[in-house]
Amino acid sequence: MRLMSKYEAARTQLEDQLVRLLQRVGKIEGDLRRTHDRDWQEQSLEVENDEVLSGLDEMTLAEVRHIRTALQRIANGTYGACATCGRPIGAQRLAAIPTAVTCIACSTGPRP
Repeated sequence: MRLMSKYEAARTQLEDQLVRLLQRVGKIEGDLRRTHDRDWQEQSLEVENDEVLSGLDEMTLAEVRHIRTALQRIANGTYGACATCGRPIGAQRLAAIPTAVTCIACSTGPRP
């Protein structure tokens, strides 16, 4: 029997979100593969819609990558530790942004 990890609830939430996002990606990519209407005015609208869908697809795939990274961090025991300084990422930050890899100090620190 597997021991309940400190981050079991986060893992479950992230896995559920991943399933929803992958379903969305499938729908978007299906919409992008459809054939365009023969009417040139309709085609123009469809091309504009495709540009919006492509942007949504890119954003969704980026979120999928962040979730997969967070799930890997849970699996290897590094979730909850800042990837920059190693200190704990606050519980409130992880609750708000479960895919966070840095603590508040490192994410808002001075920029070059």
